[in-house]
Amino acid sequence: MPNPKHRHSRSRRDKRRTHYKAEAPTVATCPTTGQPHLYHRAHWFEGKMYYKGKVVIDATA
Repeated sequence: MPNPKHRHSRSRRDKRRTHYKAEAPTVATCPTTGQPHLYHRAHWFEGKMYYKGKVVIDATA
């Protein structure tokens, strides 16, 4: 199994482990409500939870 020949500094290790490299999340628009939301996430709008344009939970009742 490969092992490092020399020790890496803490800062070098931590730079590799950070998530600063990640881009900003992509925002989608709901076809039913027209509201922006994150991809693959349900979102609330006027007391109802929508996922893929369909009502999943209706909390208005």
